[in-house]
Amino acid sequence: MYRYALTIEYDGSPFHGWQVQNSITTVQGVVFDAIKKLDMNCENLVGAGRTDAGVHAIGQVAHVDLATKRDCETVQKAINYYLNKYPVSILNARLVNNQFHARFSAIKRHYIYKIFYRETDLTFEKNQYWHVRHSLNKSNMQLAANCLTGRHDFSAFRSSICQASSPIKTIDKISIQSEEIRDGVVYQLNFSARSFLHHQVRSIVGCLEKVGCGKWGSKKIQEILLSKDRSRCAALAPSSGLYLARIDY
Repeated sequence: MYRYALTIEYDGSPFHGWQVQNSITTVQGVVFDAIKKLDMNCENLVGAGRTDAGVHAIGQVAHVDLATKRDCETVQKAINYYLNKYPVSILNARLVNNQFHARFSAIKRHYIYKIFYRETDLTFEKNQYWHVRHSLNKSNMQLAANCLTGRHDFSAFRSSICQASSPIKTIDKISIQSEEIRDGVVYQLNFSARSFLHHQVRSIVGCLEKVGCGKWGSKKIQEILLSKDRSRCAALAPSSGLYLARIDY
């Protein structure tokens, strides 16, 4: 068998997440079906991370084992041909050794979260951002975010159905950028870590938005972190603003 690593981009809006599930459309499901048309002996497609329903990716990575060795460009184009009715694109295919594992070989994951402040409804960017109708104080959000970098017990920012063995994670970076665009402002929050807990990024963003709009002080985030109490968090930020941006190996 020949192992290929695929870099995948997708709009998560019409999908029920990454992971294959019975009778519903998922990203892993449609990509695997496309690969099966190229190689019917293919048995599995393994992703670097499981994105939730509505979450997007510009740099998801998955590996697949094919029975026949093919040129990488041929693999990429063939899969894309069978994916053409879905908002999914294989950006790159490369031949790797059989020790490579899309999930377990990863050393760092990068997510971005996009918030669009504009008083009027979004048109082109609908389902691609969290749309808010109030401006955000980027400096206060960054100040609050700084207390979350490093190694911490993130129980307060963890989903109740998270399957991770420990709530202790290390976030290497949280940075916030902003740009004025068409009568509004786009805020981009960048997250980097080896791995994240289920819903961790969306939970953090939901809290930072409260700081940004002035409902919470910047010190509130540290209080929530130290409490280890999920009930003290804000509601999850919408899935529409979250992107799996890159995986490092």
